[in-house]
Amino acid sequence: MKPKRLILAVTGASGTIYALALARALRGMDGIETHLVVSDAAKEVMRRERPDISLSELTDGMAAVHDDRDIGAPPASGSWRCAGMVVCPCSMATLAGVAGGLANSLILRAADVTLKERRRLVLVTRETPLHRIHLTNMLAATDAGAMIFPASPGFYHGPKTIDDLAAQLAGRILDQFDIEHQLFARWGG
Repeated sequence: MKPKRLILAVTGASGTIYALALARALRGMDGIETHLVVSDAAKEVMRRERPDISLSELTDGMAAVHDDRDIGAPPASGSWRCAGMVVCPCSMATLAGVAGGLANSLILRAADVTLKERRRLVLVTRETPLHRIHLTNMLAATDAGAMIFPASPGFYHGPKTIDDLAAQLAGRILDQFDIEHQLFARWGG
């Protein structure tokens, strides 16, 4: 059986901890081939939020790491098959690009291709408060087929640490792609 391909894009919103939790979870999974794209803004935010963590913590174990400026990379093509794409965290600038159909970076091109091929696109937005333009862009992206997935971790699983909160959110993202995991205790079970 061929591995399930998934694109993980990391953009310049606060929330590096969510991308790290998701990358760590994906790295250890059999049958999942993760292709990573990290924007320059994400690298800057990561340096500021988590100076204790190197970029290799995010990139290690990925099937491929693509340069966001390389719009000729495999995820830019609809003929390159994958299960879908998650943008975690998704900056409001990236959301605006997706909502507007822009394709001037690999992240935006891959998101556009994901939508046009009717594959799952999960945008893990991380901004507060939201103004009308943010909400309008969320609606436009949803209307185009994307799923807006605010970075709002739950508390029913009894988290003890910030990493527990990030793992729960990562697990809920994986649920959107029907990827089995043991990242948190589920409600009622």
